[in-house]
Amino acid sequence: MNERTARNVVLMRAIETADTKREILSNDDRMYASRSARELANWQAAEGKREPSLDHFLHQRADLVLKRLSERTPAFASFIHRRPLMPLVAVLLPILGFLAGAGLDRVGDPHRVDLLSAPLLLIIVWNLIVYLALIVWALIPSKRTGWAGPQLLRRLAVGKGALPRKLPAPLAAGLAQYLTDWSLLSARIVSLRLSRTVHLAAAMFALGAIASLYARGLLNEYAAGWESTFLDATQVHAMLSVLFAPALAVFPLQGFSLADVQALRFVQEPSPAGGPRWVHLYAATLFLLVVLPRLVLSLVTALRARRLAARFPLDLGQPYFRTLAERIGAAGPAVLRAMPYSFTVDEARHKGLAAVAAMVLGEQAQLMLRPSSPYGEDPKDSLRDARLDDPDVAITAVLFNLAATPERENHGAFLDYLIRGTPRGIAVLLDESSLVERGAAQPGFDVRLDERVTLWRQFCTYHRAPATVVNLLHPDKYPLELGAGLALSAAP
Repeated sequence: MNERTARNVVLMRAIETADTKREILSNDDRMYASRSARELANWQAAEGKREPSLDHFLHQRADLVLKRLSERTPAFASFIHRRPLMPLVAVLLPILGFLAGAGLDRVGDPHRVDLLSAPLLLIIVWNLIVYLALIVWALIPSKRTGWAGPQLLRRLAVGKGALPRKLPAPLAAGLAQYLTDWSLLSARIVSLRLSRTVHLAAAMFALGAIASLYARGLLNEYAAGWESTFLDATQVHAMLSVLFAPALAVFPLQGFSLADVQALRFVQEPSPAGGPRWVHLYAATLFLLVVLPRLVLSLVTALRARRLAARFPLDLGQPYFRTLAERIGAAGPAVLRAMPYSFTVDEARHKGLAAVAAMVLGEQAQLMLRPSSPYGEDPKDSLRDARLDDPDVAITAVLFNLAATPERENHGAFLDYLIRGTPRGIAVLLDESSLVERGAAQPGFDVRLDERVTLWRQFCTYHRAPATVVNLLHPDKYPLELGAGLALSAAP
């Protein structure tokens, strides 16, 4: 799946998930989109003599859904044609870099080449520091996508965060969710593109400085020399020998001796004849140490971004996608893995869990119920034999008893351990059945139930695991949306 398709699919998912009451996309709309997309996917599979492609099915279905919404809501049509800022930045930043480099029309003095030119030396030293930082960054593992902050990446990925006016409430909620989802999913590729652009801009800046040197040399006669309060000719010669060594080794340029450096000190009469030699040396050094490495880095990051754009890493094992995959026979039965904590699941509640799995993952869903983790036990011990990254599991759901009081050192530690170890994130189910059985007949019970639900949801949100209330003895009491009924925590 390429980047454009992934973007449309994520947008479709956000809208369908937010539109739980079918206000903007009716059941007929969704069935028509699925049926048409399935026919196209099956036709393509028959042409290529292979199994139906989920990627192609999702691509066609997203196009149909978004086209239908665009026809109905002009404000939405303007939204989907909104362009991110990254393409504009990729063009403007290198141009500004070249102009800024060319603006270095004074190197100490407009009529001389300063052998100890602070601007040119600063360009070289800064780029060497950047190369060192990149090496260190590559050697030290990090979860971050790069040096750019999340807010910058979000702005470059999705543009301004403001939504169009006059949108139906479910559509506005879906677009807001899409902006959050896509900014997270595209952070890696946007970071690569930003790095590519910055490397290219740095190369253009150095090229601008080189152009400035030669352009001024056409209109002015350079007098080469140097001056320093603390350095003598021997020290300057040693420093320049190291600085210009790469250029002298690669290009057939005229070298220099200690006597040449001594003769160019500005306490003596400057020598116009020495100007071209030092211009060529500085230009060659800038090219070798700045322009060429930066262009190579820009090319490497551009290729990495292009490869990522061609095969965008969208996790199609999530419940929403697995539900759609079943409609073209591209997926087997989805698995809901339930992990009770200090909660004994009897036969009746086991059937309720199976009903919840069918609501969320489809009629063919399978339930994997693990033994209850004892209260207060270290999660590493109670879950020692659990394979948290099992690819066959669509949803890992933690099951808590709503009658219990949430505790950070126990329930919270259990949640944190699972979130860290489960790549697709987890869902939290709060079962109210035992609490309702004990207190339903008591006066004021509804108020206490709402307070308890609020307490648990705040607790779970604090641990980055949004919760869903269920009643395992009466699962139909809280109908869940097929493919999107459980709020999943963000994968680490």
